[in-house]
Amino acid sequence: MREIVLDTETTGTEHANGDRVIEIGCVELYNHIPTGRSYHVYINPQRPVSAGALAVHGLSDEFLSDKPVFAQIVEEFVAFLGDGRLVIHNAAFDVGFLNAEFARTGHPAIPLSDVVDTLSMARRKHPGASNSLDALCSRYGIDNSKRTKHGALLDAEILAEVYIELIGGKQVGFDLTPRPSSRSGMGIAAGAAAAREARPRQFISRLTDAEREAHEAFVQSLGGTPLWREYVGEPTPEGQA
Repeated sequence: MREIVLDTETTGTEHANGDRVIEIGCVELYNHIPTGRSYHVYINPQRPVSAGALAVHGLSDEFLSDKPVFAQIVEEFVAFLGDGRLVIHNAAFDVGFLNAEFARTGHPAIPLSDVVDTLSMARRKHPGASNSLDALCSRYGIDNSKRTKHGALLDAEILAEVYIELIGGKQVGFDLTPRPSSRSGMGIAAGAAAAREARPRQFISRLTDAEREAHEAFVQSLGGTPLWREYVGEPTPEGQA
């Protein structure tokens, strides 16, 4: 399942009053695992950034003045979203802004019902607690030390980690990667000797004399230096190579 964790920054808090999107950050997940693909863009809103918003994200009018307008990036943005399910913290805010931008370019709106809202998830899981992104990072031990200002891509990356915790945390998968052995390079006999040294007590043989004789006859029939003797640490009879 493909999911897109998304965050935006804006000129203010009211898209109905003309505030615009100025930054979009997206992180792709596949089956809840980051793929390494992301999308990030700054946008010229063609209107001033409010003082309150500037204090939050630090994106000034001067910085945004040479960036593309939304209509210039909308196709690549929509292409990145594709058929992925959106994951957004406080989804109504971001979706409202994005749909206002889509209305200007003639693109279909995003149905809010199709979006996973991590704020709603967190409120259900932690009722009565603070469920801001910073609070959730603190609760789940996620490093957000670089988040001195809000930034769409950084916040999307952090939110992806928070989302994984909200749905149950990182799962231990099948690890089929060969691991180096602490006995790397040991022969069979040396490995067996190390195992014997690690035993808490010596095992007592329950073989009868007749069973021992039958076993010895079988080993003698193998000829040469049977591997069996190296494995169990038996001495090689004189006269055998």
